[in-house]
Amino acid sequence: MDWSDTPEQATFRSEVRSFVQDRLPDRYRQPAARHNWQHDRASDVPTEHEAAMAWTAALGERGWVAPHWPKAYGGADLTSMEQFIFNQEMAVAGAPGAASVHGVAMLGPTLIVHGTEEQRSEYLPKILSAEVVWCQGYSEPAAGSDLASLQMRATRDGDDYVVNGQKTWTSGAGTADWVFALVRTEPDAPKHRGISFVVADLKTPGISVRPIIDMGWGDELNETFFEDVHIPVSQRIGEENRGWYVGMTLLDFERSGISSAVGLQRDIKDLVTAIQGDEANKSRLDRTPTLRGKLADRYTEATVGYQFSLLIISMQAAGQVPNHEASVAKLFMSERGQAVAHTGTQVFGLYSNLWPDETDTSDARATTDAYAPMGARHTRASVMSIPSTLAGGSSEIQRNIIATRGLGLPRG
Repeated sequence: MDWSDTPEQATFRSEVRSFVQDRLPDRYRQPAARHNWQHDRASDVPTEHEAAMAWTAALGERGWVAPHWPKAYGGADLTSMEQFIFNQEMAVAGAPGAASVHGVAMLGPTLIVHGTEEQRSEYLPKILSAEVVWCQGYSEPAAGSDLASLQMRATRDGDDYVVNGQKTWTSGAGTADWVFALVRTEPDAPKHRGISFVVADLKTPGISVRPIIDMGWGDELNETFFEDVHIPVSQRIGEENRGWYVGMTLLDFERSGISSAVGLQRDIKDLVTAIQGDEANKSRLDRTPTLRGKLADRYTEATVGYQFSLLIISMQAAGQVPNHEASVAKLFMSERGQAVAHTGTQVFGLYSNLWPDETDTSDARATTDAYAPMGARHTRASVMSIPSTLAGGSSEIQRNIIATRGLGLPRG
């Protein structure tokens, strides 16, 4: 592991830090706001929409909307270490990304490798400009961890596929414009075969989106239904029945999880600042000494998570591919995120029962109860962090990877 920047990396870090200080819109400079770029981009409130688009345009000037993409396609072609520094400085500043993560991290790389020149010309510029925001249609009610069991059917009808089925846990579908999806085009083939990768406008007749309201009144997750939806064959990416392999394509981009590690550190520092200041009278810290130990544990764990990130990026920079190491980091960080949220609610005791006005679900992040400590941040995080140990590979799956690939234990 290398904790220090080279002179070139230090120069790049300074460049990114200065850029964020100069160009980040005021809306995203509020430490407690945690505004969601994708919600802002779709907002009818002019100041919110303008902030989102201004930030996208600013990053786009340097190819930093998709910094890992090749320059030929509008990216910056940053090395893994440069991406790490970029993501770290963005996280320290609390700056949001400026495009759909599904478009930048998933669809874009897939198009670059498997798309036709016409498809790349049509879709890539609109990802970078935020003209089109994407969501991912992978999981189904009976195909989550075992994704290859998906059953959404796409039947060929001339120049179209007729698609029927349901996707679930479709993140961001309520504010997205298009979806990319895995569909079954050959039902009799082995389950990892017979799958194709298609894209569709969410306004296509027959597609409907229904929000899944979570315990924090958020609507990020959705169910997406396809009923006799006609999708042109020209909107298939890659070969028919080879969609599983197309969908697994990603460019080499930084996977250290530094944003999560820095986010945890920020959460703990914000909590300490609050209980030493405006929220001191609501804190139980002085009356419950064991909470001091828990808070110290959380800070130590956040620092350990940061070291995991450094380990992974050091391996990538050396040309190695993190495997079980990435699983260790993912497992640790998702569970520690839950622990920070729980500790925050314990610090404020009964005050943590205070929530936003339940009759106003228009913005689950808006708190109307003035007595809710830190805008009910930890209360929301406590209930909304439950899926974090499921999304991106459950903790059980991560432990299996660590056991078999890391420790060399036999499969059960």
